[in-house]
Amino acid sequence: MHTLRFRSGQVHLRKIPVESSTVIEAGDLLWLDNGAAKPASDFAWDTNLSTTQAAFAAQFLGVAHQPSLAGETLPISVDVSSESVYEFDVDSDDYVFGQPLGPSEDSSSLERQQLAAANAAAAIARAAEFSSDSVTRLRVTFASAYHTASSNTNAVLG
Repeated sequence: MHTLRFRSGQVHLRKIPVESSTVIEAGDLLWLDNGAAKPASDFAWDTNLSTTQAAFAAQFLGVAHQPSLAGETLPISVDVSSESVYEFDVDSDDYVFGQPLGPSEDSSSLERQQLAAANAAAAIARAAEFSSDSVTRLRVTFASAYHTASSNTNAVLG
């Protein structure tokens, strides 16, 4: 079940257009494709998870705060803030505070609402807590490529 699990912090919402054929659920990880928001699962797979995560990070928009059903074209609210904390599903593992994370893999495609460990250059998120137990849910902060205060290496002006 897809769920928006905002927990704390400052949210920076932006209204982003959605194409009529795109389905988005609240809580989806979104990327920007020619000015329109799309879920991570619609991102093109490239060679392996690490390569795909890096390409996705360069276009990572943020977390959907509104759904968009098939046929709808109204813009939706997307959080691009690096200061908000969400609780996201993660691959079962131990996580340290600050650990870089990217979208998880689902049969050569990216998950819409699940994260996995990533190298720093391919990360869209960082763990906002630690766990020495194999957890499947973790508090995280995100780094949009479209927010100038973001730590995403792609978030630059010019």
